[in-house]
Amino acid sequence: MDRRSTLLLIVTCLVLVFWYPLMNRIYPPVPLPTNVVAKATGGATGTNASATAPGAASLPVAGAPPVAAARPGIAESGFLPSAEPATEVVLENELGRYVFTSQGGGLKTVELKEHADAFLCRDRKAGAPLPRAVMNRHATAPIMVALGLDGAGEGTPYRMSRSNEVVVAERTLTNGVRLVKEFRLGTNYLVHVTTRLQNWSATAAALPSQEWVFGTAEPLHQGEQSMYLGMFSHDGSSSEHIGEGFFANRTLGCIPGTPKSEYVGQSTNLAWAAVHNQFFATIAIPRDRSTRLFARHVDLPGMVATGSQVPLVGYQAAFLYPAEELPSQQQRVREFDLYVGPKDYKTVAGLGNNADVVMGFDNYFGGRFSGFFARALLLAMNGLHKVGLSYAMAIIAITVIVRLLFWPLMAASARTSKRMAALQPQIKELQERYKDNPQRLNQKMLELWREHKVNPAAGCVPILIQFPILLGFYSMLQTAIELRGESFLWACDLAQPDTIAMVMGYPVNPLPLLMGATMLWQARLTPMSPSMDATQQKIMKYMPLMFMVFLYTFSAGLTLYWTVSNLLSILQMKLTKARDEKTTVAAPSPGRPAAPAPRKPRPPGRSSK
Repeated sequence: MDRRSTLLLIVTCLVLVFWYPLMNRIYPPVPLPTNVVAKATGGATGTNASATAPGAASLPVAGAPPVAAARPGIAESGFLPSAEPATEVVLENELGRYVFTSQGGGLKTVELKEHADAFLCRDRKAGAPLPRAVMNRHATAPIMVALGLDGAGEGTPYRMSRSNEVVVAERTLTNGVRLVKEFRLGTNYLVHVTTRLQNWSATAAALPSQEWVFGTAEPLHQGEQSMYLGMFSHDGSSSEHIGEGFFANRTLGCIPGTPKSEYVGQSTNLAWAAVHNQFFATIAIPRDRSTRLFARHVDLPGMVATGSQVPLVGYQAAFLYPAEELPSQQQRVREFDLYVGPKDYKTVAGLGNNADVVMGFDNYFGGRFSGFFARALLLAMNGLHKVGLSYAMAIIAITVIVRLLFWPLMAASARTSKRMAALQPQIKELQERYKDNPQRLNQKMLELWREHKVNPAAGCVPILIQFPILLGFYSMLQTAIELRGESFLWACDLAQPDTIAMVMGYPVNPLPLLMGATMLWQARLTPMSPSMDATQQKIMKYMPLMFMVFLYTFSAGLTLYWTVSNLLSILQMKLTKARDEKTTVAAPSPGRPAAPAPRKPRPPGRSSK
């Protein structure tokens, strides 16, 4: 590699590393306004579930008044707590500890007993107990807080009570309507919620448009990346994902633009909606589906960006309901099922309505096709773990199995590449002869390939077949909660980078470095296409360094898979090359007679006639 190419490669890697800090300095992000005026929600279609008070007529569900043009009194955080001390009520089961608060009358936090907050190598070596994962800990609003219903009285505390493992939060709104919320724990991280807006007065009451917050997408701990935060909505047939990219509103995905502060979903027939981080999710399933998703960008005061005092961001999500009139002696009843727990595939899939979409397997290039492989690979990894393999060994075993399945195709591809390389002198001769006649050149090259029984496309087929599996591995290993806390060699947590030291503020991650080294080794062993010029060949040979930069901070489980896959590819290339050389030595060259067998030596003293 010449000096100019080396310099270009170094500059490219430096640009990749420092791109985002450089763009943030050149184009400083525009701060969000301190107060956000809510957008119009439009008239939602569908009907709401209703219940009738004793002796009262049923509530009509048709002809609801239009939604107000704005929802005044809702700050950017969406919740204005009272200055009065909060009252808390706690429910517990074998899976979690649920804390309910009078500030907003909702679920403040959920402490997951079977999952740790973060796995730090130093804590493990010291034998310190690991703190439990706590969901909604940094959120500015509790789960199932109702916003927009009470104007200036929004922050009035609720009266909290507990009876027979049911927590009840209730208060009277300024218009005389009684708001009652009942929370009951279920199995498998479920919480059943029933809300009632009761108008026992003699006149009808106007209910403004309202948000029922069901969770906040927030990092679980300080080191978690914001790229994994987001929201899902599902209408029974299709899903939509909203993440950091929507709110950042970057030009071409990298140049900072004017941030967006709110999102209003278009679908008004939601089967469920969810907020999530990398490994945990809150999924809300409304019993009636006459709602749409609303979300806002919020700062998380309890968490700040590393090395600064800037608060980390989260995305508060809510169900949006239109304004309506509540007749006298009627109540509006809405029921929800809340799943607040890990993104465990088997448990989440059991919720129905394609709730396993929240795993994020279908969000990558390839969509549902690569998502199918991600689910299959996850089930295979869990199956191998059940028979006694560690998760690291299960990843290695799956990699070996996949490589063995594709061994014949990869061997055929290698032989095709070698034959193409052998034809390179003849191809260059044709290119020189017919450089002024491209059509004639293509015809002659096709004849040459047909004569030597070479198909140039054969080398791409194995790569195209394996690409969905590669994407499936990528998406599965990035969000597989089974890998949290699983160690392998020096990596104490396969779900995080395998950092062993910090040098001048930069982490030292051995597995990505090994992955890059094996990719460079593999690139040097792979025959280049004769149609590539010298510059293209150099780019292809040193492109692994770019992949190493991209994947340097990814999970150790992913880089372990990639490193093992590279080593198996190198082994296959070596074995294929050794077999071809042995075959070449054993067989005579085409067009030449076989060498005559050596004569036996004659006895001394006897001459030939």
